[in-house]
Amino acid sequence: MAHLTGKDRADYVQDMFGRIAGRYNLMNRLMTFGQDMRWRRFVVQQADLPPGGKLLDLATGTGDIAFEAVRAVPGLQAVGADFSLPMMRVGQQTPMGKRVGWAGADALNLPFPDNTFDAVTSGYLARNVIDIPRMLAEQLRVLKPGGRVVVLDSSPPPANLLRPFIEIHLRYVIPTLGRLVAGKNGADAYQYLPSSTQAFKTPDELAALMRDAGLRNVQYKTFMFGTMAVHWGEK
Repeated sequence: MAHLTGKDRADYVQDMFGRIAGRYNLMNRLMTFGQDMRWRRFVVQQADLPPGGKLLDLATGTGDIAFEAVRAVPGLQAVGADFSLPMMRVGQQTPMGKRVGWAGADALNLPFPDNTFDAVTSGYLARNVIDIPRMLAEQLRVLKPGGRVVVLDSSPPPANLLRPFIEIHLRYVIPTLGRLVAGKNGADAYQYLPSSTQAFKTPDELAALMRDAGLRNVQYKTFMFGTMAVHWGEK
């Protein structure tokens, strides 16, 4: 699970998201008390997409960020890319599904030409890849000069008075919800997701990796008592 590395981790994550695809959106609403929709709107705002522009949304899952962008930006061409085909099939079957292009893709080896997109967004990708610098390098490669990379991901609970309560939510509440909502197929997934959050980079560490990759004007904003963060930077 969260201790896996290399190809074993990538294979596990791909299989896991395939198994929980049908209940993924419902679990997101429950785990975040509905706040995840607000975070996705903020991601689209920070992408600063021009009318008629092109967006690549990585780890698109069921397409929530891509859908929000299409609603917000007139004439936008949005591509949702993921290596979990079952997740994308769920998104394709929604009312917005035909307004987004879909692509099976590995975030470490993107099948797109250089300088193609006005923005590259991602939701819960960074903590699941095996090579964050490579992930960022690929996003910069397909991004147009002046475009933005925007990253939504979870963060380890900060050291404050709320940390014990947040850890109870991560260690016990989310796995219990996972068993109830996603059944046996989702039990291990909703143990992995909280543990990967606790093992992930702090917001400052992820910002430093983005700067090291060559992004300029890197900033971030945290949500949900510091356990979620949106980072953005420019090529």
